[in-house]
Amino acid sequence: MPDSGDTIRLTVAQAIVRYLLNQYIEIDGVETHICGGGFGIFGHGNVPCLGEALYPVQNEMPLYRGQNEQSMGFAAAAYAKYHLRQRFMFCTASAGPGTANLLTASALAHANRLPMLMLCGDTFITRLPDPVLQQLEHFGNPTLGVNDAFKAVTRYWDRITHPAQIIHTLPAALATMLDPADCGPAFLGLPQDVQGWAYDYPVEFFKRRVHHIRRQAPDALEVSAAVDALKAAKRPLIIAGGGVQYSKAVDALGAFAASHQIPVVETIAGRANLTADDPMNMGPLGVTGSDSANWAAAHADVILAIGTRLQDFTTGSWTAFAKDAQIIGLNAGRHDAAKHFSLPVVGDAREGMQAISDALGTHTAPLDWLNACRAERKTWDSYVAENTRAGNGPNSYAQAIGIVNDLCAPEDRIVAAAGGLPAEVTANWRTLLPGTVDVEFGFSCMGYEIAGGWGARIAQSQHEPTKDTIVFTGDGSYLLMNSDIYSSVLSEKKLIVLILDNGGFAVINKLQNNTGNESFNNLIADCPTIPDPFTVDFEAHARSMGAHAETVANPAELAEAFKRAKGADKTSVIVMKVDPYDGWTTEGHTWWEVGTAQVSDNPNVREKHLEWESERVKQRQGV
Repeated sequence: MPDSGDTIRLTVAQAIVRYLLNQYIEIDGVETHICGGGFGIFGHGNVPCLGEALYPVQNEMPLYRGQNEQSMGFAAAAYAKYHLRQRFMFCTASAGPGTANLLTASALAHANRLPMLMLCGDTFITRLPDPVLQQLEHFGNPTLGVNDAFKAVTRYWDRITHPAQIIHTLPAALATMLDPADCGPAFLGLPQDVQGWAYDYPVEFFKRRVHHIRRQAPDALEVSAAVDALKAAKRPLIIAGGGVQYSKAVDALGAFAASHQIPVVETIAGRANLTADDPMNMGPLGVTGSDSANWAAAHADVILAIGTRLQDFTTGSWTAFAKDAQIIGLNAGRHDAAKHFSLPVVGDAREGMQAISDALGTHTAPLDWLNACRAERKTWDSYVAENTRAGNGPNSYAQAIGIVNDLCAPEDRIVAAAGGLPAEVTANWRTLLPGTVDVEFGFSCMGYEIAGGWGARIAQSQHEPTKDTIVFTGDGSYLLMNSDIYSSVLSEKKLIVLILDNGGFAVINKLQNNTGNESFNNLIADCPTIPDPFTVDFEAHARSMGAHAETVANPAELAEAFKRAKGADKTSVIVMKVDPYDGWTTEGHTWWEVGTAQVSDNPNVREKHLEWESERVKQRQGV
């Protein structure tokens, strides 16, 4: 690679890798690579050129070999979440189906506002060999291909058609991934010929650069309007979302709430903003929330929503709040700050809370309001204690959660996603330390659990190698995507995986029954196309991928198995059957809008439709 002094001749692939290697970020006074490495599965669309560029730097930029492109994307998302969006991983896939497998993961990162860089093969820009292997031909538009599908699920998208293009594209993609308001996945389509084309790049392009996450100060007029509303409030409430953690503002949240005596409720993404014993923490809010938080939300007259996109599981499809309650949206993103006629305060969560607090001065909320919220929280805590108690009924998710909660270290990281476990973890988990819970419910994506656990463990092992990443998964999600048990063993990134087997997609079966329908095609036993149902030997399956594995019969055995897993030196899988019908958390739910059949021959369906629709009168109208 000749160097003339002002320029250096590199292929496009080599230039991308060199650029990424020279991008740093300062975190707590320490400069580190923004890109922590990558996840890759090679094919003809990326191995000859991108593979050649990555090989010489494998010690500086580790490339983890994935088993499935979708799970690689999940792992990258979990890595970024652990690092509070200050660092990211790239994913590389070949042209065609390998790249297409990343679509779901990209959508997950987009919904959760997480940075992830995708470097994916593309068809030849010259078109000389067309049609090529795995190319989709669109007869009226030869420029259209699989990679164009990512435009809907990325924050930044580009196809590199000339080597010079990356001089502008890479900084733009990086700026998007580091932007608090626009953060999300970036996609670069790399045509197979262009990847290997050489260009005389300016040496300045590869200069070592140290980046910082922007903290946008809020507008003074917006702060003033928010302060006026909070001062006039008789029953103010704070909704704390995931953006609080991304702003590294959990301490600021606790101080703000205590200083002004405003109770706090948490979203699913905001779980673990406050510890369970924080006197200002009233519990999780919404469809999978707590009676205490939902009581507070229903009675609040002014709601300060910090760092949340106000998803329907948070808002109870907009029935969780009084219709006349005034919402204040403190958010780095303008789109989120202005939802549902909110008074917007566009800016960084920490800076925004400080500005509002300074303007509030010594003002505090009425003490009788805070005491009423605390009384509700005390009642909820009693419910959770009984709900998670081993032996209170058939084996349940809640009992397993209670066992792990009692035995895990405060710094251990909890990962769950999709199905019934996000609801059960959200409602029943008692946070021991801020920032230790990852319940992926932004895209509610089955299969995230083990892959996300692997990505989180890669990040965690760099900072807290003696602590554990603990994955809760159901049998349905496990069967959908389990191969990163093998990845974790190969890479020596230990996980503790709990498979709670309820015989199928039990939470959707519950919804099916709750809407008046008969059980159908969700539980294995209820599938008419399965003449002879049987249970998978999850223990043997996990052992075949190199993990320690054991099956337990009850929560008492689970506790002992969990202790053994804590002491193990590699990934451990614990399997326990749970009841598909009994043992669900029955309290703490708001209404949730789902489509129900207006017309049916089934009288139960008709009755449930009317029952469901009767709650719609509580729904706020808004944008």
